[in-house]
Amino acid sequence: MQKRPEVCVLPVAGLSTRNLPTTKVLHKGFMTLDNIPVIQYAVDSCAEAGIKEIVFVYSDEACKHMFAKYYTPWPELENKLAEQNKTELLNAVRRIIPHGMKFSFACQSEPKGNGHAILMAKDIIGDRDFAVMWVDDVYLNQNGKGILAQLCDVYAQKGGIVENIMECKREDMVRYGALVGAVREGNIVKAAGLVEKPKLEEVPSNYASMGPYVIPNAVLSLLPEVTKGTNGEINLTDALNMAAMRGMPIYGVLCEGERFDCGTNADLQKANIRLSLYNHPELRQYAKKILDMLD
Repeated sequence: MQKRPEVCVLPVAGLSTRNLPTTKVLHKGFMTLDNIPVIQYAVDSCAEAGIKEIVFVYSDEACKHMFAKYYTPWPELENKLAEQNKTELLNAVRRIIPHGMKFSFACQSEPKGNGHAILMAKDIIGDRDFAVMWVDDVYLNQNGKGILAQLCDVYAQKGGIVENIMECKREDMVRYGALVGAVREGNIVKAAGLVEKPKLEEVPSNYASMGPYVIPNAVLSLLPEVTKGTNGEINLTDALNMAAMRGMPIYGVLCEGERFDCGTNADLQKANIRLSLYNHPELRQYAKKILDMLD
């Protein structure tokens, strides 16, 4: 059995142009899904999986300040809510910071790619294995384990690189990293490597590398060797493929759950509808009324 990772890297640098105009002044991590910021879904998923430390990789001080302030206790606010007997709000504020969770920060001053962002957290990660999550990918699995907990279960059993994958149409695979030499057994696909955004005629499988990832520490030493990919950036996928070429196994997991790319306004709205109708049964009748009016 492998030791479960206790640190997760959350890259939060970048301009978030797909979510404009809101992200002109607000980081996309603080757009809300059913009144909870997107970032909270990632942090809660980490806590469920046993992660003890979050490393935010930020791009500027304004970005860092948002996350540092949100994940710092605010006793004055809690005391005020307690005095006013606003118990529900008080509990919501106290739930922001999972018990025992530590928050660290690393700066990525230049937009050189997601692999470069992770490399900026190297000193904080140290010699630990680690997880990586994309903040704007929100996975909902209300009847079972969260996305990262599912991956950590597989990692504990098998080791190697473990990542969430999805089965996609061949024509869609040009947008993602694709598993090479894929062999499926149940919900786990063992791969010989990865290729980032292949040409349509060169797509090696229908299994797309989506993240999150659980990654052995040895991959950190490979990131400085990675050259810029076809998108002109240093990609994590290329480092994972390099590790595979040197003998490290890769396991893709077809995880349970529904994915929403909240880095797009359309999926953000879909996720809001999905969560609101699930969490608030009284809204279902109202939604039906609206749909009937539209018909």
